[in-house]
Amino acid sequence: MSLVSREEESLHIPAANRTEVFDVTGAGDTVIAIMTLALAAGLSVVEGAYLANYAAGLVVRKLGNATPTREELAWAIEHWPASPGLEKAE
Repeated sequence: MSLVSREEESLHIPAANRTEVFDVTGAGDTVIAIMTLALAAGLSVVEGAYLANYAAGLVVRKLGNATPTREELAWAIEHWPASPGLEKAE
């Protein structure tokens, strides 16, 4: 995932899940939904991008159009490579 801005340097975020991809249906919709939710909740664009990246990494592990649960997001934050600015789930 890449964030491009006129004011700041571009940010390139590697895929959170590179090994268990079964179906990419809905991954982009998931990114848009999670980014919107993150911004509405007051997170920064960078934090939202990292969270959306985790969410997309989760839904591609499922067949068909799917959504990540809160518990799955917490698991991904805890077990997948660290993302700056996101706290580890407890």
